Amino acid sequence: MNKIQFINDSAGQAEYVVMPVAEYKRLVALEDELEFQDIAYHADEHDDVTIPHEVVNLMLDQDVSLLAAWRIFRGMSQQEVAQITGLTQSSISQAEKKASKPQSKTCERLAAVYQCEPSQLIL
Repeated sequence: MNKIQFINDSAGQAEYVVMPVAEYKRLVALEDELEFQDIAYHADEHDDVTIPHEVVNLMLDQDVSLLAAWRIFRGMSQQEVAQITGLTQSSISQAEKKASKPQSKTCERLAAVYQCEPSQLIL
């Protein structure tokens, strides 16, 4: 009998798996055959820059850019940010597009509003 069984926790989520030893050995052998490659690392000026996990979570959960995540994290609207920075709401919207690369002057203004370093606004 080659049936895999799941043992669920109290919420009904799979927590453990019971499987035949032969299947386990096959999976372990597959893992041993995997080859991992080294990825080249190139140091740059942003190595010591961190982004709060709450901002990263907003990026991932809401599928927004880093700039938009910082604004949401600070509880602000695009219009509020525009008024404080002296930029237009449409320029804030443009800067928040995922493929956008805002000018350093814009990043400096936004960093002042979001109470972070300009380097924290760049991935």
